[in-house]
Amino acid sequence: MKKRKFDKNAFDLAESLGLTPADAIEWEIRYSVNDKIVSCFEKSDVTISDLAKIAGTSRARITNILKKKSEGISLDVMFRVLGALGQSVKLQYKKAS
Repeated sequence: MKKRKFDKNAFDLAESLGLTPADAIEWEIRYSVNDKIVSCFEKSDVTISDLAKIAGTSRARITNILKKKSEGISLDVMFRVLGALGQSVKLQYKKAS
């Protein structure tokens, strides 16, 4: 019986699916930003409608982000939503191993 390889991180998963390391990086960033938006929204007293208006996007996009369904929503929109929640984004770069 052949042993099954388990994916340990986004890079392993991308490789298993025949995708690029760039796809893995996007997944990690998207997941992290999406989690931060949900966390900040839960702590805020802002409504979905108000957040959409402040961020300059639609209620549907905000709802999808809060349901962690951010596929098709650009990172710049997600960054604007974070900004509307009073957060800023700081990117760090490191050499991939």
